[in-house]
Amino acid sequence: MIESKFHHSRRMFLREAALGAAAVLPYNNLRGATGLAGDLHSGFKLRYAPPFGMFEESAGKDILDQIRFMADQGFHAMFDNGLMNRPTTEQEAIARETSRLGMAIGPFVAYADFSVKSFVTKDPSVREMLGARLRTAIDTSARTGVKLALVVPGRYDESMDWGYQTANVTENLKWCAGVCEPAGITMVLEPLNPKDHPGLFLTKMAQADEIVRSVGSPACRIVMDIYHQQITEGNIIPNIDACWDQISAFHLGDTPGRKEPGTGELNYRTIFKHIHGKGYQGVLCMEHGHSRPGKEGEKAIIDAYRACDDF
Repeated sequence: MIESKFHHSRRMFLREAALGAAAVLPYNNLRGATGLAGDLHSGFKLRYAPPFGMFEESAGKDILDQIRFMADQGFHAMFDNGLMNRPTTEQEAIARETSRLGMAIGPFVAYADFSVKSFVTKDPSVREMLGARLRTAIDTSARTGVKLALVVPGRYDESMDWGYQTANVTENLKWCAGVCEPAGITMVLEPLNPKDHPGLFLTKMAQADEIVRSVGSPACRIVMDIYHQQITEGNIIPNIDACWDQISAFHLGDTPGRKEPGTGELNYRTIFKHIHGKGYQGVLCMEHGHSRPGKEGEKAIIDAYRACDDF
């Protein structure tokens, strides 16, 4: 077992007490995430969000059991990149269970085709495709309450001047924001590193910040993937500060290896302390693997976040 029966019972008692208190609190937007504000003192200080499958060895294959296991370990959030592709009944079940447990849900993927020159073009068929994807994202949001939809603008075009590509990306995002804003959902743009994903248009935080400011809509923000940005440019905390007003979510993973905090070169304890000190209330998606297999590896992940959250 990952924790003793005494600690498990104590954690369950604290979580149930927190949920009882949360029931009388007003809804908190959590910078676009969903779920009640809850009482973070019964678990982690920040809303670290495991994905489905991360604790499958300990919780079993049933996704609702996995959500319950996450909550029992003190996690106040979860995320599912593939939420939009799940059957309606599964989406609704996930929403009910996370709501019951007072957990937030992080952003799901609305569009991330790494092989297509989409946003950098003026092709009318691109907007037709994006419109269809966003309508599905809006339906998913309506069923689940998740207000953040992740978007990757696709590949760049070697034959086109970079300035024209930036202008096209901005105009396409303005059009997309016009679809999302009335529905109350926010696109979060994710810069990815050029080592793992060569050829993509969006790679740096300053680039994302410039585009989001140019779009000028509350329906267009940034998800900062700390793993990707450490590889691309480093300077993690200064970039967080420089882009703070545009960041609505984080992705996590140490490097090299893209495993849990403490397995690579990043000082996640310092990073989390800094984010917490800025008053961040949103979700930090644990988008990484295990450094060890089986239940031992799952326990290592939980222990790693408890160590980094101890500030």
